[in-house]
Amino acid sequence: MHALNKSHIWITAIIFSFGCGNAAEPIKQLPNYNLEKPEKFIMPETLLEISGISFKNGLNDTIYAIQDEEGKLFRLAWGVKKQYHTKFGKKGDYEDVSILNNQAIILKSNGSLFTFPITDAVYEEIDSAQEWKHLLPDGEYEAMFGDEASKKLYIVCKNCEADNNKDHVSGYILQVTDSIRKVGEFGLDVEQIKPFTGKVKGGFRPSAISKNPITNEWFILSAVNKLLVIADASWKIKEAYALNGNLFSQAEGITFDKEGNLYISNEGDDLKDGNILKFTRLAK
Repeated sequence: MHALNKSHIWITAIIFSFGCGNAAEPIKQLPNYNLEKPEKFIMPETLLEISGISFKNGLNDTIYAIQDEEGKLFRLAWGVKKQYHTKFGKKGDYEDVSILNNQAIILKSNGSLFTFPITDAVYEEIDSAQEWKHLLPDGEYEAMFGDEASKKLYIVCKNCEADNNKDHVSGYILQVTDSIRKVGEFGLDVEQIKPFTGKVKGGFRPSAISKNPITNEWFILSAVNKLLVIADASWKIKEAYALNGNLFSQAEGITFDKEGNLYISNEGDDLKDGNILKFTRLAK
């Protein structure tokens, strides 16, 4: 009887120890935002493959959106599925949009830019769009942010020859006036992401970028890695958050309104609609 009790205690201890060792770790919370409880806006069929979103001067009354098959700039109001569009170019792989210096600026995956006056966005089709080629090194690009205060574009490479060693991601700064010219470069150190996430499988592949107007931190999305990475003004990585695949099916667009509310768009597929998720900034 005594031996049976000792065996029982030993087995119980093993089970208890095993259970404790496999307890779920608490999910990291992004300060001021609850990434598990968004307000969801389902996109109309025309924006099933939504690939980029932006506001003009942070005003959230009109969402400007792009999708990755047609040369059209879409605009719609939050929660209203009726959309309007302006056809500015041929079919192609368009990835992001910014409204800067009273211009709509659209990024194509090959690094070319298309610009036209934002006042022309009221027309269904225009011929005023200008294409800017060879501003960036050869590569694949999906992430762009336009800073209204400095009239600069920040563009991050998703897949470039210079980044094939998977420890560095290149970024470029372009000045926007009557013309567009490259004025600087920056980089993301992938090694700085690993302490927060472990391995970054296949390298870090940004799909969208924006700047938080309240904290001036950079928010960098990767649909491939299912990560949201936060960097300071000097591009030092401060934190990284794994994205819930049930909510973020394919996170391809990110922007903020002037109140600091966060918006992330997800491309849809045969089973899911495209959407934009709004995360209201929480008070401290």
